[in-house]
Order: sequence, then C-alpha cells, then structure tokens
Amino acid sequence: MTTTTTAHACPECEGPIHVPDSARLSEILECGDCRSELEIVALGPAVLALAPEIEEDWGE
Repeated sequence: MTTTTTAHACPECEGPIHVPDSARLSEILECGDCRSELEIVALGPAVLALAPEIEEDWGE
C-alpha cells in the first residue's frame, strides 16, 4: 500500500512540507527546513499554521 502526499509551503520559511492524504485535523507536522512545528488547521485542501507554544502554568 502506498501513501500519497500533497506538497505545501511552510508558513514560516516557505520550505516544502509534504502532508500525507491520511492527515487529520489538528495533527502536528515538523518543517524539515526550519524545524517549526506546524498544525493542520483545515482539510481539503490542507491549511498549515504555526502550532501554538505550550505554556507551563507551574500549578497556578
């Protein structure tokens, strides 16, 4: 079984991002060029955005 991908551009560096056709909404991908974490925010066609930073609350 082969997995097909669709090429997109990284919103940070414009490098190529290959999104598999089996990708899901809110899935996190990493840019191979700039190492940014990208979130899939829409499907059909896929739309990528920078993933939000995880903030620690230190029990507050």
